[in-house]
Amino acid sequence: MRGKGNKLGKVIVIKLGGATLGSHDTTIEDIVELQQQGKSLVVVHGGGKVITDWLEKRGIPTRFVHGERVTDEATLEVVIAVLAGLVNKEIVAAINSLGGKAVGISGVDGALIQGRIKDEELGYIGTVVKVNPAPLEVLLQSGYVPVVAPVSLHAGKPGKAPKVLNINADAVAGEIAAAIGAERLIFLTDVVGICDQSGNLLPRLSPDEAEALIASGVASGGMIPKIKACLVALSGTSTTRIIDGRQRHALLKEIEEGSGGTTIQK
Repeated sequence: MRGKGNKLGKVIVIKLGGATLGSHDTTIEDIVELQQQGKSLVVVHGGGKVITDWLEKRGIPTRFVHGERVTDEATLEVVIAVLAGLVNKEIVAAINSLGGKAVGISGVDGALIQGRIKDEELGYIGTVVKVNPAPLEVLLQSGYVPVVAPVSLHAGKPGKAPKVLNINADAVAGEIAAAIGAERLIFLTDVVGICDQSGNLLPRLSPDEAEALIASGVASGGMIPKIKACLVALSGTSTTRIIDGRQRHALLKEIEEGSGGTTIQK
């Protein structure tokens, strides 16, 4: 279930991968430049590598099942602290210090994202059941870039279960794009885009072709949640893009030229 309606006009949803936020990265500069051009942006970020580093510091082992981090209570505490705290505030600080206007929120704030437990085997990992776009509308209409950390409110009656769930950032980006009827969803990744079995870039895919790549195993690992998120987004978004965020000013070039990477659209 997604939020109803959309009063936002043309919004671009950008998913930042941790690998694309290195010391030489120009993405923050690009976000500020696009905002100053009058573009409405929503940024969703992950932070898997930082979470793993912090779990190691605390001596908490990391285990993945089907590419998703198994999240027990000890892991969840670190996930919330790192995503909604450290990583989120570093991105917000970087945008504001370059003259942009950004506010950091998590999926918990204003009940933006509500989730339910996806699979008992994965622990406190959620799947999105509802998006409430109202907090994004308020921030966008006030001239801010919302920077969203991918944790959600635990919908229903958790009882003794935690009130917050860890949610895949790709899925959050796709659900938000669908809910607000975004003009475009852009994934900044550390690969050139979606490739075929021989490693050749596939510049354009239909939803059926994208699903077939998952079914055949050609698309694997971290590309699967990105493709699935694009397919979800297409219920409200006309164009979804998976591009190489390692290139200088990749985001700015994407908005101006839209070349390179992979487009998934109906």
